[in-house]
Amino acid sequence: MYAPHKRTARRTTRSLRVGLLALGLTLTAVPATAFAGTAPASVAAHRQEAAVTGLDDPAKKDIAMQLVSSAENSTLDWKAQYGYIEDIGDGRGYTAGIIGFCSGTGDMLDLVELYTQREPGNVLAGYLPALRDVDGGDSHDGLDPGFPGAWETAAQDPAFQQAQNDERDRVYFDPAVGRAKSDGLGTLGQFIYYDAIVMHGDGGDSTSFGSIRQRALARAATPAQGGDEVAYLDAFLDARVWAMEQEEAHSDTSRVDTAQRVFLRNGNLNLDPPLDWQVYGDSFHIG
Repeated sequence: MYAPHKRTARRTTRSLRVGLLALGLTLTAVPATAFAGTAPASVAAHRQEAAVTGLDDPAKKDIAMQLVSSAENSTLDWKAQYGYIEDIGDGRGYTAGIIGFCSGTGDMLDLVELYTQREPGNVLAGYLPALRDVDGGDSHDGLDPGFPGAWETAAQDPAFQQAQNDERDRVYFDPAVGRAKSDGLGTLGQFIYYDAIVMHGDGGDSTSFGSIRQRALARAATPAQGGDEVAYLDAFLDARVWAMEQEEAHSDTSRVDTAQRVFLRNGNLNLDPPLDWQVYGDSFHIG
């Protein structure tokens, strides 16, 4: 139902962007024994703490939302993104909301269907036939000129905001964090997986999240397999950069090189503030 390669990087400047992101999930701890013999005790203890805290901790969720929003929207204000809507010219039609739901990839259709189940007669319900027709392409047929305004109106409704949260979790956050947990990754690793699935989707093509993970596994074992977490995440980020470079819209890899890689090099496997990073030349800080 979803396009295998969903996302493009949106490098528009702060003044042109206002749009995307949020998260949620329940996480269980990865046993400390999963890391036995794979790293120094201090690093292993740090990993255990990361696994216990996890990306579902409210403070960590907020950090993750800000990190992705810095790359997607050139702002840390993820809470302002429910009403964002724009055709960014990536062949996927309208991109909108906190996670960049797209009219051409099925997830926007699913979102509006969910919202309409919960709130029949909402301002977007009348566009469902058009959303079904344009799914799979970049057409605006049946959506223009009123759909963007209707989206912005709906974004003021807490029920629509909750629907965005729920679909974000179901389609992106929960699968990414669940896979990271099974691979024995701590909070930073969970975020690295999440950011990858947000951009690349979880389809079967060579640049999807699953393919990125397979390329990493060809070079390093996961902690769950007895491998070193830092070495594995390094391999994953290398594979992620390769995938990004296959598409012109992804050719600026700073969201990896001067953000995620910085946290990894600093040994910050628990994604603890203060955090300083750069994306597309902009500097950001979380204290």
